Amino acid sequence: MDPIQAFSEYEREALEAIENAGDEQSLEQSRITFLGKKGGRLKDLQKLVGQVAAEVRREVGKAFNDVKTRVNEALEARKALLAKPKATATAIDVTLPGTPFSTGGLHPVTQTMREFKDIMGRFGFTAVEGPEIEDERHNFVALNIPEAHPARDPLDNFYLATARSWAGGPLLLRSQTSTVQIREMEKTKPPIRIVSLGRVYRPDTIDATHSCMFHQMEGLMVGEDVTMAQLKTVLHLFAKAYLGEEVTVRFRPSFFPFTEPSVEVDMLWGDDWIEVGGAGMVDPNVFKAVGYDPEEVQGFAFGLGIERFCMRRHEVTDIRRFYENDVRFLRQF
Repeated sequence: MDPIQAFSEYEREALEAIENAGDEQSLEQSRITFLGKKGGRLKDLQKLVGQVAAEVRREVGKAFNDVKTRVNEALEARKALLAKPKATATAIDVTLPGTPFSTGGLHPVTQTMREFKDIMGRFGFTAVEGPEIEDERHNFVALNIPEAHPARDPLDNFYLATARSWAGGPLLLRSQTSTVQIREMEKTKPPIRIVSLGRVYRPDTIDATHSCMFHQMEGLMVGEDVTMAQLKTVLHLFAKAYLGEEVTVRFRPSFFPFTEPSVEVDMLWGDDWIEVGGAGMVDPNVFKAVGYDPEEVQGFAFGLGIERFCMRRHEVTDIRRFYENDVRFLRQF
């Protein structure tokens, strides 16, 4: 066998085995096979050096040592590489640039509700909450809405067909946040100064300014000498605090079963007036329903549509945009 050819074949196979060793155990097996002192293939190659003619033994011996050196160097390099800590799925290379990510944001209606709470809090009103599923007493009876009133028509409310209250009457999704003022007055003695913000439900025809689910802020102030002038002042100050000094608010005479006198609250939007809620002095029958003496206390209440204020602030012309879940629209806020 030609020694130089045997050395070349040995080197090729040894280097290939070392390169393919995937762990320290397989690398050690390659070392034993190609470089082991007992049974290793290198011992067989060394015997070839002594079998060649004297005049070429020096050249063949040098070729043998060069092959041995290269295989040993490859073995040590592979051993060092396998000894390095292996990267894992959770490993972080701090030398790489950071991965940019986008954060979420609050829905514009949520932003508006938080700002409403902050403004009314500065006026001395405490924010309270109540259930969205109500009974007829809190949604109608205690609010002086008689049984024959159109507001109680099943076609104008979301009644829960199989749900009934502890008193045996039907339950419904509340049609106004006024239910919260009843619950608060039932458990709290006057004076009271509260606001309640939350979802309400009415089967309205959906268009640019109406939805079957929307948000209201209900306000209530009860004391010995609460007046209509205070109601007008609070609503004027609130509108200016949220929309700016240039906003124009007006009050139109109206009728609600739970207030007397009652007014509609409008604001000027561009060249048009838009209704944003209703208000008035609390009707004596409401006080009687919660155990208050209407001869000793009086108060005002108001309910404002939160989406309509939000639309005015951000120049949104269609209430449906708030609930389409269009990220391009929501990212504007």
